[in-house]
Amino acid sequence: MLRALAVDDERPSLEELLYLLNADPRIAAVEGAGDATEALRRINRALPSGPGGPDAVDVVFLDIQMPGLDGLDLARLLGQFARPPLIVFVTAHEDFAVQAFDLKAVDYVLKPVRRERLAEAVRRADRLHAAAPDIPVSEPDPDHLPVELGGVTRFVAVDDITHVEARGDYARLHTGTGTHLVRIPLSALEERWRARGFVRIHRRHLVALRHIGELRLDAGSVSVLVGSEELQVSRRHARELRDLLMRRTAR
Repeated sequence: MLRALAVDDERPSLEELLYLLNADPRIAAVEGAGDATEALRRINRALPSGPGGPDAVDVVFLDIQMPGLDGLDLARLLGQFARPPLIVFVTAHEDFAVQAFDLKAVDYVLKPVRRERLAEAVRRADRLHAAAPDIPVSEPDPDHLPVELGGVTRFVAVDDITHVEARGDYARLHTGTGTHLVRIPLSALEERWRARGFVRIHRRHLVALRHIGELRLDAGSVSVLVGSEELQVSRRHARELRDLLMRRTAR
């Protein structure tokens, strides 16, 4: 069964498409996006877990004429993925069919969408998806973390991250050149990166030991200097941090 994403900037058209796709027994789940940037953001969420992961999108039902990034632009971007989702264009315009099939679209459905015509497009997508070779789900790259910047996914080297700041269910990564917000709790990064020399110094901060320039003691208060930023160390973490720094220095 297919996991689908429907993309259309016109709300009535999107709702109708979602209704029709939900009614097709070959569609396991379908989500909607109001523009190409939102769709790309949704698809990027699946990258860390791979094509077989829980957030994967198998097929995108895509309008063409949308403000900003249009459907053809999005299809070109997705075509650069290692294993891109299938594309079915759903549009009111006949003029783009040649370009659509040049981009290896599965089908080109004209609006107003008829149930039978959409079902044929789903059938084609389902057949192609079933025939695709099984690709093992790869482990996330331990040396890099995917982050989104302006609708584009970039990969930040873990070794470049100086410290991480908790932001609820998100975390803000700090590097020497900027910051990036990712939807990963600080506790998950602490567990993942403990062996790479990251240590919790506060309920809000995770720090890479190699990027600590100074350990400061002032009237019972403990802080560390990371780059040009001074971060407070909570009492419960101060002793562990001092021990780790001493062992690191003694090597």
